[in-house]
Amino acid sequence: MALAYYNYDDLPKDTTVFHLEYFEEAVNYLLNHPQVKGPGVGLLGLSKGGELALAMASFLKGISAAVIINGSVAAVGGNICYKDESVPPVTSTRNRVKMTEDGIMDVVDALNSPLEGPDQKSFIPVERSDTAFLFLVGEDDHNWKSEFYANEASKRLEAHGKKKPQIICYPETGHYIEVPYIPLCKAGLHSLVGAPILFGGEPRAHAMAQVDVWKQIQAFFHKHLGGKEETIPVKL
Repeated sequence: MALAYYNYDDLPKDTTVFHLEYFEEAVNYLLNHPQVKGPGVGLLGLSKGGELALAMASFLKGISAAVIINGSVAAVGGNICYKDESVPPVTSTRNRVKMTEDGIMDVVDALNSPLEGPDQKSFIPVERSDTAFLFLVGEDDHNWKSEFYANEASKRLEAHGKKKPQIICYPETGHYIEVPYIPLCKAGLHSLVGAPILFGGEPRAHAMAQVDVWKQIQAFFHKHLGGKEETIPVKL
């Protein structure tokens, strides 16, 4: 199931607030579907989707495995709410934004650390989760500090006695790690920033990473969700 979460049909037009009850309905729908064997479901999220998948796994029940591709461990750009709880968005410092020689914004240092001061409240409470996690990280991600976020999520989980997540990092790989053979999106319009930004990545390394990520995702879900262990081959 691919789940839209804003600016579609009757969904909110912006990203100022995300209510996890909406996502909970989707989880429960799958758990009650006759073709879903359970006892839990898997999540796959990229970028903002990775952040929301992490929040779902932290607040909701019935999630056995989650793959987070270049996701944030802090709420970004809007509140994440569930029942009477709310995780506020991390703040940013605009003067840390740089410009490339091509006139494209590099915002990788713009977000403040969710480990410091009031921004600690923006850290998604991943320690509540019993989900198995796989973090897939592009080391040249310029959207935000994905490797830092993955490592901090791991530290938080281990500090609370939870299983250490699997983290796989890919050198010279940018933000948008998609299915194999999708061309590299090195820069593009960012809806929250409202301008083109640098996403990072080098074409060859990024392409090779996408091929491996496809295999890693399937192996991870087979391990934690069960089912026949076979991999859909990568081919054009």
